[in-house]
Amino acid sequence: MHVKNTLTEYGIISKLLHWLSAILLLIQIPLGFYLVDLDFGEERLSIENIHIIIGLSIFYLVIIRLLNKIFNPTPKLDPSIFKGQKFIAKLNHILLYVAILSITISGILKKLFNGETLVIFFKEIKIQDNFVLADQFYNIHIFSNYTIIALIALHIFAVIIHKLFFNENLLKKIL
Repeated sequence: MHVKNTLTEYGIISKLLHWLSAILLLIQIPLGFYLVDLDFGEERLSIENIHIIIGLSIFYLVIIRLLNKIFNPTPKLDPSIFKGQKFIAKLNHILLYVAILSITISGILKKLFNGETLVIFFKEIKIQDNFVLADQFYNIHIFSNYTIIALIALHIFAVIIHKLFFNENLLKKIL
């Protein structure tokens, strides 16, 4: 098994970053929906703290993934794939990164504008509270979550379609 990506397959670094992101998102998204329905109390505060820790972890992980993409280019798509599929695949990946960054940054800003303190990049940050802005960032956070659910579904659907209809095992590249 190779560490870096090749022209045809992802290396162990990319694979680990991909699956760690997937696992964290599969925990984080339902946790966020569960959190919304909780009344204020001890359980909500505990779940919210877990949600924040996982969210910040996803934020840092995406930064690492983007740096990895710069220094460890993505394997090439099969030349037989038509240009529309390549475009959709690349667009979906870009939008996944945008959605994840939008979710994490809006979550961070929502917390900060609610008057809370967060530790980001080893620095404790607290800003002037502004509940109107906090509410706007909360709306962005919610919209971005629904967007990422759709993008993840498209991502998984594409892998299934490629296996069933094109007899291509895209999953093999990332496993």
